[in-house]
Amino acid sequence: MKNYIISSLKLTFVMGLLVGVYLIIVYAGSKILPTQGNAETITYKGQKFYANIGQEFKSLKYFHSRPSAVNYNASGSAGSNKGPSNKEYLETVQKRIDTLRMQNPEMNNEKVPVELVTASGSGLDPNISEAGAAFQIKRIAKERNLSEATIENLIKTHTEKPLLGLFGPSKVNVLQLNIALDQLK
Repeated sequence: MKNYIISSLKLTFVMGLLVGVYLIIVYAGSKILPTQGNAETITYKGQKFYANIGQEFKSLKYFHSRPSAVNYNASGSAGSNKGPSNKEYLETVQKRIDTLRMQNPEMNNEKVPVELVTASGSGLDPNISEAGAAFQIKRIAKERNLSEATIENLIKTHTEKPLLGLFGPSKVNVLQLNIALDQLK
């Protein structure tokens, strides 16, 4: 019995040391990031927004975000857990496609970018692809009476390239892009 207790205490000590070292590395690593491990906040017109949490934009003059499985509620981050064989899920996606095509009638012959009609695993993805942003250019140009080239340039300047040019896709933060749209003269 004594051997079991000593072995379990040794194992507890070693695991505590490993987990402790891991936590210190993660914490120290977060402090060298630009946001120092904190949420990225943007203050616009006296209101505080979190740039790393998806926001809902319903107006036709804004870029629309990726749909959310949790209605953009950051305290309840989750996916729908419904797969592509689920009839209810397929109906939801088809409704989103129909709505998107209705809002962007000039894009009816274009392929709909998947992130504009499906929620992310967290339900709070703040980014869309360049293709997702480009799909919405004509609608926004018409609503804001701007040239498509102006909006294309805005997308290009707000596109975040892959880490080291290798890891992950290019992406556009919808909140930052919509704030930049509002700041155009």
